[in-house]
Amino acid sequence: MKKADIAVIGLAVMGKNLILNMESKGFTVACYNRTVSKVDDFLQGIAKDKNIIGCKSVEELVANLKSPHKVMLMVKAGAPVDAFIDQILPHLDDGDIIIDGGNSHFPDTIRRTKYVEEQGKLYIGTGVSGGEEGALLGPSIMPGGSPDAWAYVKPIFQKIAAHTEDGQPCCEWVGENGAGHFVKMVHNGIEYGDMQMICETYQMMKALGLSNQQMCEVFGRWNEGELDSYLIEITRDILGYKDKDGTEVLDMILDTAGQKGTGKWTAISALDLGQPLTLIGEAVFARCLSALKDERVEASKVLTGPDGKFDGDKDAMIDDLRQALYASKIVSYAQGYQLMRAAAKEYNWKLNNGGIALMWRGGCIIRSIFLGKIKEAFDKKPGLVNLLLDPFFKDAVVKAQASWRRVVTTAIKIGVAMPATTAALAYYDGYRTERLPANLLQAQRDYFGAHTYERVDKPKGEFFHTNWTGHGGDTAASTYIV
Repeated sequence: MKKADIAVIGLAVMGKNLILNMESKGFTVACYNRTVSKVDDFLQGIAKDKNIIGCKSVEELVANLKSPHKVMLMVKAGAPVDAFIDQILPHLDDGDIIIDGGNSHFPDTIRRTKYVEEQGKLYIGTGVSGGEEGALLGPSIMPGGSPDAWAYVKPIFQKIAAHTEDGQPCCEWVGENGAGHFVKMVHNGIEYGDMQMICETYQMMKALGLSNQQMCEVFGRWNEGELDSYLIEITRDILGYKDKDGTEVLDMILDTAGQKGTGKWTAISALDLGQPLTLIGEAVFARCLSALKDERVEASKVLTGPDGKFDGDKDAMIDDLRQALYASKIVSYAQGYQLMRAAAKEYNWKLNNGGIALMWRGGCIIRSIFLGKIKEAFDKKPGLVNLLLDPFFKDAVVKAQASWRRVVTTAIKIGVAMPATTAALAYYDGYRTERLPANLLQAQRDYFGAHTYERVDKPKGEFFHTNWTGHGGDTAASTYIV
């Protein structure tokens, strides 16, 4: 009996499409689903007559695999992953591999890697990006976990992944334990930021009086330049889409955004690691604000402001919007990479920053021409601390800066909310400022809480306390965390 190269548990859309992708690339795949009838439906439907082995139990699934056994979970993140790990482990031999291809939170992957390795097995937690189409035709795959497992899954993952124009697979080993899922989380956070900034640009275009068709044409032009990307491309398509009766579907969609949590995880991780991920944080909060629809409807009746109408040079403002979006996008990636650098230090991961940019070049939601420049930046200087300090990105932001400022000030004047774009500019101005007002903040902390401060005229690491009122005493609190 022919045995399978890999097994997949979970026959929702992503699981099915990954199986079909693997099979189309020459691999034999075993599959199992907790609701066993779905296995039969799959094999009698789109998987009919393909090199796919349907199984009715985990035991049968493992028995149909080549050694070392490789079992990939495509199930809902959280408790179901833990439950399946415990169900699978008794049927595996030492050195066998469990792979979690869902959107798991990276601390869970760190814990699971340790647990599975303690049982003598290997574990991979991998981000898979690209949605259902990517899963079928070639996603971006970001694996991390037990390093010894990589050699066994590399031929499969790199063959089914998307490939760049020069043939490089958008899949490479990311790092130990939770590194793969962390990088996927940051990818999703950047995705939140990109989407929000595009939405803010759309809102400003509406203030200019542009129709959906006119906006569709603008985004189409932008997609042929430095903003060439999947999200710009689909925005063009959405703006141009009409129902059979001619209704513009976009205008019929309720303005409340959902979220699955990965953007929130990115923002929380940034807070935990002390990194200023301001743009992505604003993108998450913008979705939260959108969900307050009923409150916003009532507020719109009583809270006043500018009328949201623009009466200047529309063509000039459209070009300013293009440049502001580009500059803000650079900041989004700069912040995301800053977070990954901090996490690598915290968790002892050896992240390949250029390789991560390459993995995002194709298959994933944030894929864009822009990512090639990020890879070049890290290839030239692997220890680059911030993308804004790379000559290409520095020059791009300087060139776009006047437009960026005009967009933000115009939005404020006419009353159009652009939280992510504004946060990006504020971060840029803060990052380029040699002396921030945190000296006053630290004095305030010392005044009310005796939290101490460092001095510019003394060596770093020496802490001082001032008795600001003359009756506060000389006792100081423990030193602060910078």
